Amino acid sequence: MARDRAQAHGKLNIVAGLLFLALFMLYGFWLIWLRDFAPGKEDWIAGYTVGKHFETRLAHVHGNLFALLNIMIGYLALRLPIAPAAGKWVSWLGLAGMLMPLGILAEVHLGAPPYFVLAGGIAMVASMVWLGLAVWQARLTAA
Repeated sequence: MARDRAQAHGKLNIVAGLLFLALFMLYGFWLIWLRDFAPGKEDWIAGYTVGKHFETRLAHVHGNLFALLNIMIGYLALRLPIAPAAGKWVSWLGLAGMLMPLGILAEVHLGAPPYFVLAGGIAMVASMVWLGLAVWQARLTAA
């Protein structure tokens, strides 16, 4: 029963990670359109390292990174004998970490405060630390 829940959490992280990856890949194509084809692209290029342009690239990079981290979390939850409670928390913290790139986009496009950015970043770091400790404590056997 506990293993089934760990697998459900692992599958959730993989599915969410893949869908999030697709979303931020599409966002990357939109950024390419803004740089190469949009009217006023010269203004967009001129602001390459500052302001909204920089923030949108930051969201794109972190969105893809956090998607891949969630895929990794899910895969490890499926394959390693991690304690069920640790697996659950690592899974949910990894998913909460995706608030960071969404928070960056909310800042840029909606003028939102950076709370989601901070919460997502802290959640992802906590997830990685907890996962590292859980793998350290797992009883691994030779295949």
